[in-house]
Amino acid sequence: MSPLNITELFEARATRPEAIAEAAARRTRRPLLGESGRTMIVAADHPARGALAAGGKPLAMANRADLLDRLCTALQRPGVDGVLGTADVLEDLLLLGALENKVVIGSMNRGGLAGSSFELDDRFTGHRAEDLTRMRFDAGKLLMRLDLDDPGSLNTMQGAANAINELAERGLIAMVEPFLSRRVEGKVRNDLSAEAVARSIAIASGLGGTSAYTWLKVPVVDDLDEIGRALETTTLPTVLLGGEVPDDPAATQQRWHKALQLPNVRGLVVGRSLLYPHDDDVASAVDAAVALL
Repeated sequence: MSPLNITELFEARATRPEAIAEAAARRTRRPLLGESGRTMIVAADHPARGALAAGGKPLAMANRADLLDRLCTALQRPGVDGVLGTADVLEDLLLLGALENKVVIGSMNRGGLAGSSFELDDRFTGHRAEDLTRMRFDAGKLLMRLDLDDPGSLNTMQGAANAINELAERGLIAMVEPFLSRRVEGKVRNDLSAEAVARSIAIASGLGGTSAYTWLKVPVVDDLDEIGRALETTTLPTVLLGGEVPDDPAATQQRWHKALQLPNVRGLVVGRSLLYPHDDDVASAVDAAVALL
């Protein structure tokens, strides 16, 4: 079957659900790292947590056709290796033919809805390891926010360890995104100090019965001089996350550039700041990030 356009995608979803498994079975796969030993992944797993805002627009990611168009533009740019998303987004991209020869990372825990009272009890409500194997995807991503004052964080931590074990049993990469977090005026805030990032990396590195298939997805700390110290905490392969759309893209790229010089940093996993840049030029934003690699 040829790749679909967006109108045909709606029809296939309604009349041929088996087309998703057929597209997954045909998809050409590739290694996680490119020839340069680096990787550039576009992230699009925000909507399933109810986090739809980007660049000051509260519902920027609520238009699925627009999001898919931006993702397809990003995935077509030279140097982009793959995509991270939940099942619905990845299956849309499969039907659109956008995942050929791309790395595909499934997002596993989406239960900690943005702004909820149970946000830090982040249950695994997305991809399971068995789903990733069945769909011939390449890795699973799990978010692990730990608030030492919130008992729900222990459930998240245990779920993360179980997922790491289940992925490793199947030879699949577990991409763990750890944070030390706390509530500020009722909202969950991640601590991006060098000390907090180092502690979160140390905790995540020790999860599970093996770390052979564990990668870390970590933020670039606020203090540019402390980036190296935070990332010295582990020998595990590490990618840098993008976070919110920055007010100063040049400063963000400077931080990425410095962190990318460290020996265990293998690339970038960036979402909103590339898909919804202030000038709305997705291709240019992606090309600028790829150039850093």
